[in-house]
Amino acid sequence: MTMLWEVEIEPADGQVDREGNRVLQECRVLGSNSVSNVRTARSFLIQGELDSDSVNRVAESLLADTVVETFRVHRLDGADGTMCGGAKLLNVLYKPGVTDNIANSAQKAMSGLGFDTEAVRTCRKYWLNENADDAEITRVSEKILANDAIEQVIAGALRMENLGIGSEYQFDLITVPIRTMSDDDLERLSREGQLYLNLTEMQTIQAHFRELDRDATDVELETVAQTWSEHCSHKTLGGRVRYNDGKTERLFENMLKETIFAATVKIREDLGDDDWCISVFKDNAGIITFDDEQHVCFKVETHNHPSALEPYGGANTGIGGVIRDPLGTGLGAKPICNTDVFCFAPPDVSYDDLPPGVLHPKAVAQGVVAGVRDYGNRMGIPTVNGAVYFDERYLGNPLVYCGNVAMIPVGKEDKQVYPGDLIVSVGGRTGRDGIHGATFSSAELTEHSETLSGGAVQIGNPITEKMVADVILDARDQGLYTAITDCGAGGFSSAVGEMGEELGAEVWLDKAPLKYTGLSYTEIWISEAQERMVLSVPPENWQKFHDLCAAEGVEATAIGEFQDTGRLVLKYDGQQVADLSMDFLHNGRPPVIREATFVPANSSSKDLPSKVDYNSDLTQILGSLNVCSKEWVIRQYDHEVQAGSVIKPLVGVQNDGPSDAAVVRPDLQSQRGLVISCGLNPHYGDIDPYWMAASAIDEAVRNCVAVGADPTKIAVLDNFCWGNTDKPETLGSLVRAALACYDVAVAYGTPFISGKDSLYNEFSFVDEAGDKQTVAIPSTLLISALGQTDDVRKSVSMDLKQADNVLYQVGATKNELGGSHYCLVNDVKGGAVPQVDTVMAPKIFRAMHQAIHAGLIRSCHDLSEGGLAAAIAEMSFAGELGAEIWLAALGEVGRCDDDIVLLFSESNTRFVIEVPPTCQKQLESIFEGLPLTEIGIVNNGPNVMFRGIRGYGAIDMPWRDLKASWQQPLAWD
Repeated sequence: MTMLWEVEIEPADGQVDREGNRVLQECRVLGSNSVSNVRTARSFLIQGELDSDSVNRVAESLLADTVVETFRVHRLDGADGTMCGGAKLLNVLYKPGVTDNIANSAQKAMSGLGFDTEAVRTCRKYWLNENADDAEITRVSEKILANDAIEQVIAGALRMENLGIGSEYQFDLITVPIRTMSDDDLERLSREGQLYLNLTEMQTIQAHFRELDRDATDVELETVAQTWSEHCSHKTLGGRVRYNDGKTERLFENMLKETIFAATVKIREDLGDDDWCISVFKDNAGIITFDDEQHVCFKVETHNHPSALEPYGGANTGIGGVIRDPLGTGLGAKPICNTDVFCFAPPDVSYDDLPPGVLHPKAVAQGVVAGVRDYGNRMGIPTVNGAVYFDERYLGNPLVYCGNVAMIPVGKEDKQVYPGDLIVSVGGRTGRDGIHGATFSSAELTEHSETLSGGAVQIGNPITEKMVADVILDARDQGLYTAITDCGAGGFSSAVGEMGEELGAEVWLDKAPLKYTGLSYTEIWISEAQERMVLSVPPENWQKFHDLCAAEGVEATAIGEFQDTGRLVLKYDGQQVADLSMDFLHNGRPPVIREATFVPANSSSKDLPSKVDYNSDLTQILGSLNVCSKEWVIRQYDHEVQAGSVIKPLVGVQNDGPSDAAVVRPDLQSQRGLVISCGLNPHYGDIDPYWMAASAIDEAVRNCVAVGADPTKIAVLDNFCWGNTDKPETLGSLVRAALACYDVAVAYGTPFISGKDSLYNEFSFVDEAGDKQTVAIPSTLLISALGQTDDVRKSVSMDLKQADNVLYQVGATKNELGGSHYCLVNDVKGGAVPQVDTVMAPKIFRAMHQAIHAGLIRSCHDLSEGGLAAAIAEMSFAGELGAEIWLAALGEVGRCDDDIVLLFSESNTRFVIEVPPTCQKQLESIFEGLPLTEIGIVNNGPNVMFRGIRGYGAIDMPWRDLKASWQQPLAWD
């Protein structure tokens, strides 16, 4: 007989209830003072033909760690129940339809032990003191215990009648009477149906079906919406834009092609026969040459909106999704390392200041970091590079950039779909998780998004993806398929639609493996359930491919056939539910001219008062959130797995100094290496987005060069995260940034090989007065760089190495304090933003590489956040050596007599290098005609000392104190 059981597991006597302590601490921060005691347990809810003895055996052998935990088994069908003991009990469970990986794994393990179960779910249990205020308990539930996007809270003892997730689906073809709808009806359909298309697009769809003389089915509308979404089609950046900056007016027919793409075309033409780009902007990831046997792929994605709703799941599937991008590039690339960049609101925001529907920034940060950590670590892929940035404007709309680098054999970079090939789904099963993810990402977030679009959040399973990756690469080497892509945004809709764009396809939706019963044909088609790849498999290879997957425990299912019809036909149980022209689907979106305007901000220089010393300024900068140590994040990631890491995220005597870039050796039989870095500076964009973009490229490139990369072979990726580009001024700032991308990329010879945009990053809510408020993110451009080095043994790290070595500054310091961290910590607005000398910078980069390659440089650190003062401090405490710096020489070179500028300006294309005295003459000959200034010396002393222009000490502090200030802000437990 089927019974319902619960296994409650809690810390044994003498063990710390860490979850209970965490909740209690968060209650204090929240101000819920009536909650004085919290006890917690985790539980498994099991449905099946099991008796008490069987469940006890399962609990003891599988579910509980009996060394440090105790468990209790009881029935949920009324026979007995959980003990509340006077306390108020809250149960937190995933909502039906949300993937529960732990439950799924437990159910498989039970089956392996011979126990028959029908369903398993997990639950977290919280007992709060009996006299806790009910209103405060509700607030604690909403703010601390559960996330409404994916979880539900049930008060009191559980009395569950059924753990099943879905009932059997009864086929019902739904037709939408779009031909007779008014404009108001069309807009309502787009909004309430989560299509997120504008009126012109809805009218175009309406006209198409009027021409066909029939109404659309629901799945046809969904297919068009997925394909035309901003996420999938990049219709803003790739569309027509009329740009006016007050001086010139320009009409772009395709803004991306005329800026980002055009830069790469120009660079490749200039390279001629030496062109090292293999595949750019036409596949899931960009590909460039590496050596005679392998090419290298690189892709960086964003997963912002899902991470705003459910930080762990959003970030978890963000990294999972970007790993699948190179895996679906060409015929499949092997992932070798990950990168991640996060933008959060400050973690000390008061709960009382949170707008409705917004998660606390610290909870967001903790969830995002854990999500990326768990996916990358469990797949055995090192996370080697990244950044974390804080700004109040990321409240309600965090940015989560996830990147992956992968290697692909030479000759496997192309793919081709053929008529008659089977459409094969490989990997995870399809569920309701992730439905409307692609269209949702094209919409502005509101206080209701958590409830309305919770289904857009996917839940990942890295173990499944690891198995999929392994079997795909094996099948690739055996030549069993002709094309592959990942099943990401839009699910099967986008994957099959893109693969069959030039051909046609027929899909049998009822054949798709499901996580549970009850999914409609439309849900199957647009679900973004994770860990799925779509392949084109010739019929003669099907059985061998199927058997290979089965042998590795990976599910592979033929769900359709590519056909030379030019149409996308969907069927469910033999009945046709959609028939769309591929031409209309991919080329039918109406052209729209968007207006873009740019008005320069006031960037007049500010007169800053001179001081006797700048000790406190340097301490504040090092202790600011954007400069301080990110060790709390980095230490959670495995950057050693696969054994290829050469320069790690943290370096120095204690391995806790901030590295400029990562160096990775993809082939352990070779000394050739890859270099991965990034550039990001949103505050510059508040003054001028052109120079923000230029500075981001310069920072990414100089970070690569600082560790030894060859500047003549660095590729870059762009990730534009902007606000509502329907506003001309917002789109104008994006166009201005894109123009800079063209100018600087061409000057540096750094082609863009891939990219991604994420728009409409704004959060709207209604305040207590009933007025609508909107928080827009700062315009944020991430530039990721992929460099190469012939010999990783010549790589250089940033920590000082030896007393009596000489310190030089490479590059010129200018009065460019606008957007600097000195201005931020002193609340100074305006000022000139750092610019880029596109003639001088490439020469400096080439000289730097020549000096590093010649072995003249012992340590090197780029000058960026905090300027020279911060860079020297970081080099000093990383190497546990003192330094004495003389600013007078720098003042003469830059014609500057202001200590503030020389210490804290963030001018581009600058480095500090450490050189043995015996190498000075050779170094200076390499830099002849370039800005190179001897500025000081390394010593064994305890202090970092800067002598100002006028001879007195501008800064004089122990490096240990500077390090303590740098490490303190994010030293979270």
